[in-house]
Amino acid sequence: MQIRPISDLRNKFTEIEKAVQDGSPVYLTKHGYGSMVVMSMETYNRLTFYYENALDFADKAAKDNPERLSHEDVFGRIREKINAE
Repeated sequence: MQIRPISDLRNKFTEIEKAVQDGSPVYLTKHGYGSMVVMSMETYNRLTFYYENALDFADKAAKDNPERLSHEDVFGRIREKINAE
């Protein structure tokens, strides 16, 4: 795991770029506290692939089904199922 000050993003960009291309995320700190994570596009795509597909599926399902539920309806149905068990 690489933890670096955020100034390295500007001063040592090539090193950070090489680290993320090797598949390791780089954690950047600002004033000693976590600020952000830099990762390759490949790693990011691998992490978000499932969620992007699930959202695409949900968008298609919503387009094909005119029924709309409020969050109260959705969570109410979930609570009913949980309490029935």
